[in-house]
Amino acid sequence: DLTLNKKRSTYVRFSRSTDNGQHFSSPVTVNDNLEIIRHRFNSLAIGKNDEIFITWLDARDTENTKKSGQDFKGLSVYYTWSDDGGQHFHTNKKVADHTCECCRIDTAIAKDNTPVIAWRHIFDGKIRDHALIKFKDWNTPGKMVHLGSENWAIDACPHHGPSLAISDIDTYHAVWFSGSEAKKGLFYAASTNSGASFSKPLPFGNDGASHPSVIGLGKQVAIVWHEFDGTQNSIRLMKSSDDGKTWSTPEVILQSTEKLDDPFLVTDGQSIYLSIQSQKLGYQLKHL
Repeated sequence: DLTLNKKRSTYVRFSRSTDNGQHFSSPVTVNDNLEIIRHRFNSLAIGKNDEIFITWLDARDTENTKKSGQDFKGLSVYYTWSDDGGQHFHTNKKVADHTCECCRIDTAIAKDNTPVIAWRHIFDGKIRDHALIKFKDWNTPGKMVHLGSENWAIDACPHHGPSLAISDIDTYHAVWFSGSEAKKGLFYAASTNSGASFSKPLPFGNDGASHPSVIGLGKQVAIVWHEFDGTQNSIRLMKSSDDGKTWSTPEVILQSTEKLDDPFLVTDGQSIYLSIQSQKLGYQLKHL
C-alpha cells in the first residue's frame, strides 16, 4: 500500500552545532537510498577524533526482496560515518539483515575508538533477542554476538530496544527488556572482553518495568527505567560504584500520575544526568 508506505517512511538527517547549540548547520540526508521507504530509529555516536558514526534501521533490502516475490524478515541495520566533522559521509554499508522493525538501536564507542552497536535481532525460530557487533575499524563490522538468552519467540515487534554504554575503562554495560515467559522483565549484563561474552543477565525492576537506560563513568554505573503500577508512573534508579559488580537498592527519583516519557542517561564526562520529558513538569535534566 503506497499510501501506508509513505506514512511510515522517513530519511535520516544530520545537523551539527559548533557554538553550544546557538546555530546548526543545514541538515543533510545521510541515507543514500532515497526511496520513499523506511530509514529510521537512528543512533549517533562521536569518536575520540571527532568521527561521527550514524546507524539506523533500513528497508531497502526488505522492499527489494518483496519485489522479487520472496519473504524478508524485518529490516536491516545500515551505517555511515564521517571523518571530517560531518561535512561528508561515507557510502552507506550494511551491518546485518533481519532486525526487529521498530526497536531502537543504541551505539557506543569502545576504548580503542571503534563503534559498537546493539539492537533487537530476529534469530531463527522467530526469536527476538538482542545482538551486538563491535567494529574492527570504522569501516568494518565484526562478528555478531547474541546478547542475552531469553529466547523470546514472538512474531511481532515489541517496540523496545536495548541500551548500551561503554565506560572509559572499557567495560560494556547493556540493559534490555524481554517478554519471554521463562525470562520476563528487565536485564543487565556486562562484558570485560570487548563484547565477546557477557556476564549472566541480572534481572531488575518490578512488574510494569520498561525502557531501561544505562551509562558508565569510570567505575560508576547508573541504570534508570520506567515503571507503571496501574496508577503511578515512576522513574527508578539503581547505581553501582564498582563497575557493575554490586548495585544499590532501586529508588524512585521521579513520580507522577500523568505521563512520563522514557528516561535517558547522559554524561558530560564529570557527572551523570537524567534526561526526561514529562507531561506535568516539561523537560528536565536532573543531576544524579
